[in-house]
Amino acid sequence: MPAETPETIPKAPPKANAAPARASSLLLASFAAVYILWGATFFAIRIGVESFPPLVLAGLRHLSVGLVFYPVFRRASGEKPTPGQWRTAIISGVLLLLCGNGTVSWAEKVVPSGIAALLVATVTLWMVLLDWFRPGGSRPAPRVLAGLALGFAGMALLVGPKHLGGAERVNPLGAFALVLASLAWAIGSIYSKHHPIPNSAMLGVAMQMIAGGTALLAVAGISGEYRELHLAQITLRSWLALGYLTVFGSALGFSAYIYILKHGTAAHVATYAFVNPVVALFLGWLLGGEALTLRTILASAVILTAVILVITMPHKNLIEADEAIPAPGEA
Repeated sequence: MPAETPETIPKAPPKANAAPARASSLLLASFAAVYILWGATFFAIRIGVESFPPLVLAGLRHLSVGLVFYPVFRRASGEKPTPGQWRTAIISGVLLLLCGNGTVSWAEKVVPSGIAALLVATVTLWMVLLDWFRPGGSRPAPRVLAGLALGFAGMALLVGPKHLGGAERVNPLGAFALVLASLAWAIGSIYSKHHPIPNSAMLGVAMQMIAGGTALLAVAGISGEYRELHLAQITLRSWLALGYLTVFGSALGFSAYIYILKHGTAAHVATYAFVNPVVALFLGWLLGGEALTLRTILASAVILTAVILVITMPHKNLIEADEAIPAPGEA
């Protein structure tokens, strides 16, 4: 029997390229992280503000992540941020984190976490309005205008009339604060898009967190929150909430989100805007005893329909992927 030569030895079939499969699995895991981890941040904020002053809670969370992220991504990217980029980070950090996330933390003292998530989902609607009214902006398509009308109708449903379906309306002051938080977030998002930022998205996030976290802690001191901070009285569940917000909400959640921005489409990225409120409403009901009243269910259906109408428009009418950034409770 003749010996086998290299030409006669049967060749094993080529292995399937595992890289696409790994990339697909990582993308799915990133979506799951953004959907679930960020959906749970609203409930975690509610637990945190039980014994942390709200601005202190938000400030500690963001500043700690920023201080860890900045040297890591400064070294990884090799970029040296310019004064203009720091100016963008400071202004957008104040708008996004102090006016946005800080206000959400304050509002959750009086508004259930699920309702807070529902109201801040309207950030998408504000971004459409701001883009419309800016110089050179374009009028939204009729479908988007219908979504805007529905969204604001849903917000009105939450705060009045009284006793609808046997349920009290949402605290008007808290609801108004959440609307302002969403508006501030939309302004900060659009501002950061049109001003100098680092090429590294994560480096830019770290700079915003340092600026916003510092502003939060400074305003916490001015407003007297440190007089209310008694470490011995902070409960274990509030400490755990702070840990969750820091590690899972900010560090892991943002990393997953940036990965989605790079590897997903704008339409896919934007889906978090209506999934997160559903997760938050469920967790608030399941773990926090927050009532799912007829008013809540009706308002949820109206607002989420509005968000879906806006974000499922064709790409040219949709917010660009790098603008479809997290709502103020999630960042």
